[in-house]
Amino acid sequence: MKILVTGFDPFEKESINPAWEGVKLLPSRINEAEIFKLQIPTIFNESIKVLLDGIEKYKPEIVLCIGQAGGRFDITVERIAINLNDARIKDNKGNQPIDSKIYEYGDNAYFSSLPIKAIVEYIKNENIPASISNSAGTFVCNHLMYGLLYNIDKYSVTKKGGFIHVPYIPKQVLDKPNTPSMDLNLIVKGLEAAIRGIIENDQDMKITGGKEF
Repeated sequence: MKILVTGFDPFEKESINPAWEGVKLLPSRINEAEIFKLQIPTIFNESIKVLLDGIEKYKPEIVLCIGQAGGRFDITVERIAINLNDARIKDNKGNQPIDSKIYEYGDNAYFSSLPIKAIVEYIKNENIPASISNSAGTFVCNHLMYGLLYNIDKYSVTKKGGFIHVPYIPKQVLDKPNTPSMDLNLIVKGLEAAIRGIIENDQDMKITGGKEF
């Protein structure tokens, strides 16, 4: 089995992105799966193109995209991506789309095809905080997740795909009082657990993962 894991480059004046820092440190094999790594630019449209080029190159059965969610305290497994760009800030090329569709004739939303509840349980079993998120935002993370799931649905570019957000790492919050962070080694350990959860669960666990708000 081949799994492509992607991480974004730094954005919004940050010098590092814990998504890519974590992906870089993943082993080349987990269980019997071969792990390929790809850095994604934090740029609308270009991010999807780089991902699709990577899928064409590596031909993975599974694609797992990783992004930074500064302000979240745990590793969050995204449930859904929506067909909407609404950028609070500019991307790394100065683009700031507002209320535009990612794909003009795409569905309003796509759900992750990964076993998201199993992933959360595998991460928590490593004593690392994790939960399901019901919003990947409206910036490039959601843009990429939607682009991946759209192309799986329309063109079968790979079998399964989804998205995970990770918190800041400690060096990023030195000047951000009261902002949560997670040690990079824990992020890497959590991502390894997530990948094991994907490999070992063809179907998701029938357990609760909902939230009141």
